[in-house]
Amino acid sequence: MFQTFSGSSRRPRQVNLSGQNLNPFAASTWTPSASGTQKTVAHAQQERQQRQQERERLNASKRIQRTWRGHRVRKELADSRRKAWDETTLEQDSRDKDSILVEQTQLLITFFNPRRQDDLDRLVTLSQQLSRVDFTQFLALPNVQPQLMRLGIVTLEALQSSLPQCPSTLTQLLVSIVNRHPQFFANFGREYYTFLSRLCTDAEPRNVDRDLVLTAIRIPLADHPDLNNNDQAVLDAHAAFALYFLTTPNLAIVLGRLDELAGIVNVTLVSAALVREFSLSPSFHVQKESRLWLLAHFISLHRLQQRDSQEPDFLRALSIQLSSSSSEIVGRIDAADPEVLQESADSDEAEKSAMIPLPPFVKDELLSLVNQTSISGLLAKFNIDYAKASPAGEEDASLLASYALTLLRIFPRRGDEIRMWLYLGSMTTSKGVQIPALKFFWQAMSKTTIFSAITADSKAALTILRPQTQRQAASTTAGNISSDREWRTILLFLELYTFVLRFTDDEEFLSGSQPSFGEADAPISRIRASALSLDDVKPLTLFLKNLAFTTYYNAGELSDEDQQIIEGGLGTYFGTTPSTSRFQSQEPEEITKRVANRPFAGIAGMTFSYVRTIVTGVMRMLYERDSRRRFLPKGHWLMVSRFDMEGFIPKVVQEEERQHEVREEGEDEEMEDEEVFGNRSELGLVGMARPRRALQIENLRRQQQKAARKKELAAVGPRLEVLQNMPFVIPFETRVQIFREFVFLDQSRRRDGNVDPDIWRMSIIQQSHMARNNRTSGQELLGRHHAKIRRDQVFEDAYEQFYGLGEGLKEPIQITFVDKFDTVEAGIDGGGVTKEFLTSVTNEAFRAEDGPNWFVANDQNLLYPNPSAVDERREWMRKIGIKESSAEWRENIKEILKRYEFLGRVVGKCLYEGILIDIGFAGFFLLKWAASGAAGSESGYRANINDLRDLDESLYQGLLKLKNYPGNVEDFSLDFTITDTVSLPGEPTETVTRDLMPNGSNIPVTNENRPLYVSYVARHRLQVQPYQQTQAFLKGLGEIIKPSWLSMFNQSELQTLVGGDASQINVDDLRANTLYGGVYQIGDDGLEHETIQMFWQVMKGLDDSDRRKVLKYVTSTPRAPLLGFSQLNPRFSIRDAGSDEERLPSTSTCVNLLKLPRYSSAAILKQKLLYAVNSGAGFDLS
Repeated sequence: MFQTFSGSSRRPRQVNLSGQNLNPFAASTWTPSASGTQKTVAHAQQERQQRQQERERLNASKRIQRTWRGHRVRKELADSRRKAWDETTLEQDSRDKDSILVEQTQLLITFFNPRRQDDLDRLVTLSQQLSRVDFTQFLALPNVQPQLMRLGIVTLEALQSSLPQCPSTLTQLLVSIVNRHPQFFANFGREYYTFLSRLCTDAEPRNVDRDLVLTAIRIPLADHPDLNNNDQAVLDAHAAFALYFLTTPNLAIVLGRLDELAGIVNVTLVSAALVREFSLSPSFHVQKESRLWLLAHFISLHRLQQRDSQEPDFLRALSIQLSSSSSEIVGRIDAADPEVLQESADSDEAEKSAMIPLPPFVKDELLSLVNQTSISGLLAKFNIDYAKASPAGEEDASLLASYALTLLRIFPRRGDEIRMWLYLGSMTTSKGVQIPALKFFWQAMSKTTIFSAITADSKAALTILRPQTQRQAASTTAGNISSDREWRTILLFLELYTFVLRFTDDEEFLSGSQPSFGEADAPISRIRASALSLDDVKPLTLFLKNLAFTTYYNAGELSDEDQQIIEGGLGTYFGTTPSTSRFQSQEPEEITKRVANRPFAGIAGMTFSYVRTIVTGVMRMLYERDSRRRFLPKGHWLMVSRFDMEGFIPKVVQEEERQHEVREEGEDEEMEDEEVFGNRSELGLVGMARPRRALQIENLRRQQQKAARKKELAAVGPRLEVLQNMPFVIPFETRVQIFREFVFLDQSRRRDGNVDPDIWRMSIIQQSHMARNNRTSGQELLGRHHAKIRRDQVFEDAYEQFYGLGEGLKEPIQITFVDKFDTVEAGIDGGGVTKEFLTSVTNEAFRAEDGPNWFVANDQNLLYPNPSAVDERREWMRKIGIKESSAEWRENIKEILKRYEFLGRVVGKCLYEGILIDIGFAGFFLLKWAASGAAGSESGYRANINDLRDLDESLYQGLLKLKNYPGNVEDFSLDFTITDTVSLPGEPTETVTRDLMPNGSNIPVTNENRPLYVSYVARHRLQVQPYQQTQAFLKGLGEIIKPSWLSMFNQSELQTLVGGDASQINVDDLRANTLYGGVYQIGDDGLEHETIQMFWQVMKGLDDSDRRKVLKYVTSTPRAPLLGFSQLNPRFSIRDAGSDEERLPSTSTCVNLLKLPRYSSAAILKQKLLYAVNSGAGFDLS
């Protein structure tokens, strides 16, 4: 090979005209020897690089020449064959027609280019000639057999290039080839059904030959017994059909109806193919919207074939598809509901892009899964399979249970209806006895080895749970399968029991299956028949307590929240073994290579977190009943044996500090990420794949960091996890001490160790003086925490001046009271005026008869947020002409909610400072406080009929009568609607009718669905109607007192925390924690003044009600602090008020001070004290 293009191999002369010595190793007079060596090496490297570049250029030129020559030769050869093909068309009259067609076919497949129109025309001409001689006859010719597979591929390419036009003869040719040689289909199955999909999408429906399309669909799906790998080929064909044709939008419109398609498709094989494809790998890619259409068409085909909806293969495929599309379904299925639209109208989210509703066809097909007939059939099939007592029967029954659980996860807004239909079902036991479904599942659950082991030993739960949370998708053993079956039965029972507990009142619960007194001959209602006996409830509570304890105490080890949930990657469903498929996406996984963990118990969409919340939810509901009306032995809920109680409090405080550090680290990282990536979403990234992919990877990384941080929080705080989610396992007094420690720790952290208000203020002033630049900011800080309050406008002034502080209200505040003339009252705020201020705010906001009515009282004078407050504001705005969804509308709604939020902060401030207030809150409202710090919504507050009693006794009694009515409740003409009243000042009361469920006005209340009606009425009154007000209050409360701290107490304990201990006043404890002033101050002899001795003598002689009156007279609350009077803030104090025995005792409630004159006898002291207490005289501010 010549080195140049000149053709001469002679090396050219090199002429040096520079005058330099060409010998690199020769030393010169002006260059040191070392420098010469370095220069030599540099020259050598440069020359080596130049030679390498020359070789690369030479090789590149060779490749270009070779490629061009090959292209030119191929083009010339193809052109010569095109010419030969054209010549054969002129010889049709002189030669045998079959030989000409064979020759044309052999020529065509060698030169065909789908980008050339003339080649497309030649292929169409050939297909037309073949149609005239019959495709079947031609394709059977021996000479054409080697070319048929290539002819099929060429024909498919031509069809794809011709879209939206579609020559029918080409389609017939392709279908005939597939029918003649089905083994060829494996090479182009994906492209084949993709073409049919594009044909249905791109072409006008009137231009689509429906019969031809249906034939093209049917032929590859046919069974071919003569093939060696027939089963695999048929499954591959059905997989291609499902993944690349059934994903086509609006097939029902294109094909007219899906009846004919249903007549040619084997749904069982489609089911098996889908299970295989979706189980292969978490990185399997099908577009989200395409998945929804696939799912809808799959459901429609199965329904149109009128097949059994409980077939195992169908349920497997359906469940895994529901799971893979769960986020899309849950987010969009209710997007057009009026209730959802109203919520968005009232919130700022209305300005953002709304969630796109599901296509009507998809929504209708999905909702067709949720009906009473289907669920009842599910129960009946479960009963039959369970009764078989064979491995196959047990597996099928377990599959049905898993499908029911999947429906509950995917359709949360229809969950209660599904549970109701399950509840209404009856099952036949092995003895042939019909019992309610709940009892059947309880019996099945109580016989499981999991239930027995965990009930007997709380430590056994970890061993049982560990394989479920750490097993990977491909690992399935006989032991795992048996365990999965048991877990599914347990979880289905818990879902059903949760629903039943919501409308079971305490009488029915406590009586179990026994009729009430005087009703022995009456038929037992379904609720009583379904109720568990107390002998059954006790082991159930042990099981739940031991299981929940492990899920929280060992959360760091068991939690699956750090597992990457990859789209479509719910993995091998029910232990399906992965296999190889040609339809698996070949795209490399760009985001993550992680192997996803198997769903809990193999249930599609089921996670460890959800299992934990459902277990905790049932446990809390049973605990709340026991705390309301005790039916379990004292100490039943305690688990102190699992802890070292001597060092428990310090360890919990250490865990709280460590969790705080982890959160701060996480917040710092998030702030850094926001600075770097915060504006990425605002950039125009349309069409820019790399930036979008980088953003996706970054978002995924941040999600993984949050999940890892959450797991770390659980790992560093096992005791905290238990305290926050099942606090009743620890004694109440211990939890109160922990709460006060948490508050003290938070105060120390926020105030740099200066917990005392005066010292904190001094430190702020000193810091501002030391740093000149901070002097103004220090004064501003103290200024923001100081307010001038008018006595007749306490709440509004407090709101105006302190709302902007947010959680800064935790810091000490200073109050100056002024009258209506802006005259400052006498007094120095040493903490007492702050107490007076807080109690005044709460009294005005919660108790004032002519106030803003933020809270209303029930029959027991217990308070809860006014449920109609937001409705009244909406009605007022409509009357004055403010447009809904406008900025002014939202601002008005927000203004109301801000006041509820501020009230929450005020109550939180009282708890934070240890100031007791004489306010009683309704039990159901306090339950929401405790639930605000729960781990998940399922373990949070659940409205039930018993809580309704705290809201409206008459409504509660009415619902009880309806629930137990022996006749036909349809006589009452009720439907699933409820009427709310709206009352504006000076206006007649108006009513608003709302649906309790979608289309509720057209759904009558029947004997069967009345439990659902009772449950929905309770939910509306307790949860839905006051939702916004309650959430705003809890938000403010949570800004001062962490929700996780509140979750350490139940409703009665929280009331005690707010208002003090309701037990008898301990006079000795009060005496031991009293401060004295003036002449009453104890001297060096340690003896009390004789008047003080008489005072305590009188106090001991009073009954408890009078003692409470005295305590309220002095402190403004009639109850003692939780941990005794040592916790009273400020301390109980007595000071002398002179020697005038005619004078009554007076008080300064702001500082808990009793001003007691020096009386000569105990009788006079008692008379004057009780007179002052009962008359309410003597309140003043000194």
